[in-house]
Amino acid sequence: MTEDESNTAAEDLAKRLRLLLDVVDAETGTEPTFTQIARFLEGRGMNLSRSRWTYMVNGHRYVQDPSLFEGLAAFFNVDPGFLAGDAGAETPAKVSAQLDLVRAMRNARVKTYAARTLGDISPNALQAISRFLDAEMSPSSPGARDHIADTGATHT
Repeated sequence: MTEDESNTAAEDLAKRLRLLLDVVDAETGTEPTFTQIARFLEGRGMNLSRSRWTYMVNGHRYVQDPSLFEGLAAFFNVDPGFLAGDAGAETPAKVSAQLDLVRAMRNARVKTYAARTLGDISPNALQAISRFLDAEMSPSSPGARDHIADTGATHT
């Protein structure tokens, strides 16, 4: 693996890990901490140092440790192949569902922000802005497809 390939693989792993952290945050209201993840792995006979976790989640170094991927996949309740970035690995259904929810929440925040920022605008103009944002934020929009592609997996 070349240095560029290794850097790309590290960045892809980091994206998948951050996505899974976001899913847990959306499901529980709290992002899992390093301590929670490390304790879970310790219960499975694995050790994860804070520095290793930091460079994994920030994409600073590519990790190729199948047993660690299996442990993290068990923590996040996903297929290890998704976490490892295996070719053809599908985005887990719960991740896709959470992406849709996050997308809708962001869309609502943008609409609220636009309404507040633009102040006194006509209802027709606000509806036009809403339609535009709905189209841009829909799962079939190019931006959404790019986000799914960025995770290194396929959308189910």
